This record gives sequence, structure tokens and C-alpha cells, in this order.
Amino acid sequence: MSAVSEAVILIAGQGSRLRGRDKNRLKPFVPVLGRPLLSYILEAVSSAGIKTLHFVVGYESERVIAGAKQLISPHLTASFIVNRDWQKQNGVSLLTAKDHVSAPFLLTMGDHVFDDTIIDCLLDNFDPAVLNVAIDRKLDSIVDLDDAMKVQTLGNKVTGIGKNLRSYDAIDTGLFVCPPEIFAYLEQAKSRNGGSDCSLANGVELMAGDGRVRGVDIGAARWHDIDTPQVLEHAEQDTSWRALRSLN
Repeated sequence: MSAVSEAVILIAGQGSRLRGRDKNRLKPFVPVLGRPLLSYILEAVSSAGIKTLHFVVGYESERVIAGAKQLISPHLTASFIVNRDWQKQNGVSLLTAKDHVSAPFLLTMGDHVFDDTIIDCLLDNFDPAVLNVAIDRKLDSIVDLDDAMKVQTLGNKVTGIGKNLRSYDAIDTGLFVCPPEIFAYLEQAKSRNGGSDCSLANGVELMAGDGRVRGVDIGAARWHDIDTPQVLEHAEQDTSWRALRSLN
């Protein structure tokens, strides 16, 4: 049985690139193959045996909470943490969960869909002493490589991370198993950025500098960061991912 029993799901952002001109459309509920985007995350986390979920919300929080509650199965325990500074970067969103979650915990972005096997692989192979990130080495399969979070590794050790990284050999899939130290590193990153803002990547970069980040290769598994209409269209046309979805 996995030592990870809780998950943090970040759904605080506005998602303007995916919503387009429809201001009433909320990103977590954008339909993917006829189902709300968020339902895939819930399905994957639940299938991995995680029953306690912490959602970090921000933009249109009341509407997002109401919509999410309609999708959450009764056997799951859910809490909603409101990030009043949702306009800031995702590191600030994760920091709001600091006093609500026990470590190690699973962390996922709310706009990613992925094969259930990726979570299983991560939970079966994580090291509780470090930050574990599921990485994809299939660079040719990445739809929007310019916008992807790039990762440089040495063996299974992550040595660098960032969207503008020049030398890289993997992509961050947006799935992590986090130790409690992640919050101290995020605070350090925020302090270095002037004390008010930081991204998750800023904190991960600092941890990597201390040799505290480990990559877990997802192998042949598939995933998509549903951030733009173009990626959404590609995900819906991905026959291998669609085949897996039809089995659930």
C-alpha cells in the first residue's frame, strides 16, 4: 500500500488561453471527449487509491467549488483551499495548502490528463526524502514544446528545470510526490523574488540545486497539458489515450 494518502490539485488559475472569449466557461469543466477536464484527474487519483483531496481554488472560486462537488465521488474526502492571490504564480497556490496537507503528498496540476499508470508508477517508485517528479523523455511527442516545462537530468537526478532551459532531456508532466520541505523551498523562492510571488518551478529549481529532486520516467505512458484549444484538439485525437479512456 502506498505511503501517499493525500493529493493537492491546483485549479486556482483563470485559464484564459483555453477558455478563449467565453468568460462564463470555467477551465476545470471544459469538455474533453464529452467529459469535464477535472473528471479525468479525479478518476486517475481515485484509481490510485488516494481518498483525501485538497483543491486549491481562486478564480471564480464559488462556481468552481460548486462544480467540483458535483464530480467528486462520495467515497472521497475533499477540502477547498481558497487562494486570494490566484493571479500570482502556482507556487503561491501550493503554499496555501501548507497547513492542510500531510507529507508525502501527491501534487497535480488541474489541467493535465494522463494515463492512470503514470500515477501508479510515481507512487510505486518515489523516494520520501526528496521531491519526485514524473518526467517524460519522449520529446518528439510533446505538442507545445516551447511552452513545456523542460527538465535536465543526470541519471534519475533532476539538475535543472524551466520553460526556457536550453539544455534538457525530459519534460515535467505536472505530477509530483512532495516531501514537507517543498514549502520551505517555495518560501525561499518567494523571498528571492521580492517576497510576494513564486512559481512551483522556482521552488523545484532550488531543491534541484541542493540535490533534492528525483525524476521518475513515465516510459511509454501518455499525458497532455490541456492549456490551449490546439492541445485540447490533439488530446482528443490521440488514439492511444482515447483507447485507455474508453476502458474506464
